[in-house]
Amino acid sequence: MNPFFIEQMAMYSAYHRDARNRATHFIGIPAIVFALFIPLHWVTLFTLWQGEAVVTLATLLWFGTGMFYLWLDRRMGSLMILLSFVLMQLAAQVANMGSMTGWIAFAVFFVGGWVFQLVGHAFEGRRPALADNLLQALIGPMFLVAETVFALGQQKDLHDAVEARWRNYSVGAMRERAAA
Repeated sequence: MNPFFIEQMAMYSAYHRDARNRATHFIGIPAIVFALFIPLHWVTLFTLWQGEAVVTLATLLWFGTGMFYLWLDRRMGSLMILLSFVLMQLAAQVANMGSMTGWIAFAVFFVGGWVFQLVGHAFEGRRPALADNLLQALIGPMFLVAETVFALGQQKDLHDAVEARWRNYSVGAMRERAAA
C-alpha cells in the first residue's frame, strides 16, 4: 500500500464523513471532470499516424492523471483510467458539436458540479478539502472509486488504513495542531 495515498485518502475522508456530502460528490465530481475535458479537446497538441490520431490537452490530462492514479494504487488507478476515459470520450462528442454547445455544456456541468459539492459541504458543516490542500482536487475522483470498491467489500486493508487515520485531519485535530 502506498503510504502517501493512505494519508491523502484519510485527509479527504475527514472532510467527507456525512453520507449526504458523499452522495453529492458522486454527482458533482464526475460532472466537473466531464466539463473540464470539453474545452481541453479543442486544443490539439499533435497528431499521430498521418492525422489518424489526435492528441489534445484532454488526452494529456487523462494520461497524466492516469499515471498518478496508477502510482497511488494499481487496481483503483486502473478503474480511474477506465472511468475517466469514458468521461473524456463523452466530452469529445460534446466538443465536436461546436463551441456554442460545448461552452454551454461546460458551464452547466462545471457550475452544476460545484453547486452539488458545495451543498454537500453545507450538510457536512465543513469547507472542501481542497481549500486546505489543492492536491485533494485530484484525490476526489479516486476517493469515489475507493468508496465504491470499499462498499463492494474489496481492499479492506486499504479501507482500514484510511479509517484508522482520518481522525488526524478532523476539525479538532487540525485546531490542536494550529494552536501548538
